[in-house]
Amino acid sequence: MTNDLARKKCLPCEGGIAPLAPAEIAPLLAGLQGWDYFDKLSGGYRAAPIISKTFTFNNYYETLAFVNAVAWLSHREDHHPDMTVGYKTCRIEYTTHAIGGLSLNDFICAAKVDALFDI
Repeated sequence: MTNDLARKKCLPCEGGIAPLAPAEIAPLLAGLQGWDYFDKLSGGYRAAPIISKTFTFNNYYETLAFVNAVAWLSHREDHHPDMTVGYKTCRIEYTTHAIGGLSLNDFICAAKVDALFDI
């Protein structure tokens, strides 16, 4: 399924649609390698559900090269993750803020990031 998702293009999302239901999320998540789903209370309010994955590299240069490549990919898809960058790690988090939950775009971009990492 990852290859199928990676071939898709994100669609503009300005709100007005429902986020994916848990029954829709499960098969999409199963098609991704190593991504985690979080939907929990945070600081007394309900945080938007996210999918996330931490990528590990040999050094800071490789980490930043990956971050820049993800930024380029995100710009092309017009769907931008939150990224936490460390010396040898980059954590990627996707959610669709406009709908307060997950959309197909999050899974498309996750699959594209995985394909990028595998290059």
